This record gives sequence, structure tokens and C-alpha cells, in this order.
Amino acid sequence: MKVGSGEYTYELIEDFAKLPEGQTFGLISRVTSDAENRIYVFQRKDPAVLIFDRSGKFLSSWGNGVFKRAHGFKIVGDRAYVTDQTDSVAMIYTLNGKLIKQIGTRGAHSDTGCEDWHNLPLRAAGPFNHPTEMLPSPSGDLYVTDGYRNSRVHRFNKDGELIQSWGQPGKTAPGDFHLPHSLAIAPDGTVYVSDRANQRVQIFTPDGKFIGMWTGMGGPNDMARDANGTFYLCEQATDTSQAAVSVRDGNGTVITRWESDPMHAMGIDPAGNIYVGKTRQCRVDKYARVH
Repeated sequence: MKVGSGEYTYELIEDFAKLPEGQTFGLISRVTSDAENRIYVFQRKDPAVLIFDRSGKFLSSWGNGVFKRAHGFKIVGDRAYVTDQTDSVAMIYTLNGKLIKQIGTRGAHSDTGCEDWHNLPLRAAGPFNHPTEMLPSPSGDLYVTDGYRNSRVHRFNKDGELIQSWGQPGKTAPGDFHLPHSLAIAPDGTVYVSDRANQRVQIFTPDGKFIGMWTGMGGPNDMARDANGTFYLCEQATDTSQAAVSVRDGNGTVITRWESDPMHAMGIDPAGNIYVGKTRQCRVDKYARVH
């Protein structure tokens, strides 16, 4: 089956990533690739990190007993940037699973007055209360969305020291967040934040000044930006629309979009192929780019 249109047309390959005989996926929180087109799946099950080659063949795994609730997993260069949601820590790993740095204390949550992410936190607070994603900027600073029980973006230096935080609980104004869930960062340091429960992407300067926002979408679960400045979003269903994958230009304008079963995870490889983690089926599908 083909989806998309024009230069962004894809062939769907269902159940792309093949586990060893007798094994099954847990809920797939993130899926991404490295520079060698290896595919990394971050799942809520041990081992948490599963690695596949470009044909979907299983290669190796790591992360047994390490993560309480897998959430964020992005690769930049030869490092994996990871968040454990319920243990409230952000970590940097080598691609074979060696811990390089941890920010935060496991199980220590900042005081936002929030016990249920469906409700807005009573107040914004420092790092962390159920963080969702970490990414480095070209400057070396580290950005973390702190979303399930907080409403902030935190900026750290490369050593993990907090520089600043911004955002507050809210539904409409610039800088209001209700579940900041994913990140993309442009080469000039511009920060794109998926504000999931508010069904929008907010855009900020590297020091947190509001630039603009994209609206008219399902709740953005995951987001990626390719080297050409094209954005890829996997969107949650809303009251009026199904879950979908959208491809957008640098202004947020939809280039192409297609509906899908629910997804929490979406990533791209250097060739422009798209990978999604289906939450109901617990599998990885590939959208192989054909144009």
C-alpha cells in the first residue's frame, strides 16, 4: 500500500522489525535510527533497547532492568539521549548502552501539585516531574521537555547544569504547555516543542523566547526534522480525526498527511524512510520512501 504524495510518497511495510523467535514487543515509546541506518526501538519491556539492521533483522539489545518507564530516545551523532518518565531522570548513553551522564535523581520529583497528567499541573517547577524527551542543540546545551506532571522546558549546559526553565501550565497562550512531549532542534538552535494535549507545536529561540506556533493537528506524540528542514509528526487521534503521520515544511505547512492506527513513536533514517511504533499492535511499521 502506498501513502503520501508527490516527492513524499511511501510504501508501507508492516511488521518491519523482526524479533527473535518467540519474542514480542512491549509498548513502543520511541523508534529512531543512527547514521549507519540501524533502527533503535525503545520499549516498555526488558530489554528496553532493541537494535535492528536496515532490513529489519534483529542485531542486539541492552537496557535490562535499567528503565522504570521508557519514554524519550533520540540519537544525535554517536549518543542516545534518553528519558525515564516515572523515575524522573534524563540520561546520555553510548549506542551500545554505556551510561555517560544522568541528570536528576531517580524517583525524586519536583513539586508541581500534579498527580494525574490528564489534569494541568497546579504550578510549574524545576527538573523533573515525569520528563518526556531530551535533545542536544548545536551549541552543546541540552533541552528536556518535562511534560507528564510538569509544564516546562529545561535547558542545561553540556555538563548537566541547569541554565534556565520556561513554560507554565495552560491551554492557549504562548509558553503555556499541557504535556510538552517531544522536541526537534534546528541547526541554528531554534527549539520546536510538541505541546501534545494542546494539539500544537510551539517554537522558541535557544533561550526560550517565543517565536510562533503550528496548530490544526492531532496531539503531536513524536517529531523529527531531517537535514533539509522537513518535519515529520505522528499525531494522536482527536474527537474529530484519526491518528495520522504528517510531513510538513519548515513553516509547519502540511506537505502530505495520512491516517494510521495509533502511534506513540515515529522516527526517520538518513534515506528519508519513516518508522512508527504502533501502540495497539505493538509492532514497528516502515514507510519506505519511493519518491
